[in-house]
Amino acid sequence: MLWIKALHIIFVVSWFGGLFYLPRLFVNHAMISDNATSERLKLMERKLYRFMTPLGILALLFGIWLWLGYGYHGTWLNIKLGLVAVLAVYHVYCGHLVKVFAADANQYGHVFYRWFNEVPVLVLFAIVFLVVLKP
Repeated sequence: MLWIKALHIIFVVSWFGGLFYLPRLFVNHAMISDNATSERLKLMERKLYRFMTPLGILALLFGIWLWLGYGYHGTWLNIKLGLVAVLAVYHVYCGHLVKVFAADANQYGHVFYRWFNEVPVLVLFAIVFLVVLKP
C-alpha cells in the first residue's frame, strides 16, 4: 500500500501544479488585448488542461485504491472527499473556461481570475490539515 500512497501523492502534487497554473494563465489572458498573445495563451491553456486531466484522474483512482485498501474511517474522510469533489468540479469548470477563452467569449476580468486562482490553495490547506490531524 505504500507504493499506492506514494503514487497517489505524486499524482496529487502534479495535478495541483496544473490547478495552480491554469488559472494564472486565465489572469494573464484576461489582461491582454493583442491577438498573437491571446493565441499563444489559448494554446498553453489547452495543452495544460489536456496534460493535467489524466493526472487528476490518476490521483483520484489511486486515492480510491487507498480508500478501499485502508477502509473507511472517520468524519474527516467525509469532509476530505467533499473537498476532493469540489476540486473535481473546479477542474471541470477550468476546462469550460479553456473553451470560453478559445472562443474569445470571456466575460470576466483579471480580478475575478485572481480570486478564482485561490480556490485550490484553500482546498489544499484544508485537505492537508484533515489528512494529517484527522480531527
